[in-house]
Amino acid sequence: MSYRKEKKFRLTRSESKLLKFSLLEQGMKILYPKRNIKSCYFDTKNLLMFYQSEDGILPRKKIRYRWYDSNLIINKELKISSIEGRYKETFFVGPINLSKLSQTKLFDHDYGFIYPSLKINYFREYYTFKKLRFTFDTNIEYEKLDSNIMQKSIDNDCVMEIKATNNINDDLLDAIICNQTERFSKYCRGIKSFMY
Repeated sequence: MSYRKEKKFRLTRSESKLLKFSLLEQGMKILYPKRNIKSCYFDTKNLLMFYQSEDGILPRKKIRYRWYDSNLIINKELKISSIEGRYKETFFVGPINLSKLSQTKLFDHDYGFIYPSLKINYFREYYTFKKLRFTFDTNIEYEKLDSNIMQKSIDNDCVMEIKATNNINDDLLDAIICNQTERFSKYCRGIKSFMY
């Protein structure tokens, strides 16, 4: 496994456009084509993973199914946060019937049975700058899955994220972006959007 650093910046739509334009002028390049990302997050019935994430408990994990654009080839991803750092494990699942997604049940050795709790849909742009990976996520939408009534929510904010290996110095990251980093968990934001 390889640990990585993630620095996230919560931005308005206009701030996101301005920052992207500024970085492109400084030499940022497109890494991959823009694409639509869809994720289905799993959690326990009492949302233990959500509360552990909110409280900053270590170790913890998030478990999701992820697919891209209209492609129904699904990967299962485990995002693990530990004292040593963060890393992600990916497992191929295969095609899936999305109409039955909300009825899916998984077993995790740390959490027991987990169930679909939230579906997230957004657009992501991929860039590279100074040997670092930058992503810009916009049009973020949440759909509650643990309810008989369909509920949707739209996030008015965007997020820009820098992903780097653990050996990259934080000073380098801070020198590139002067904006203040801020915690931005789409899963937690989505869950909280249906709580109030």
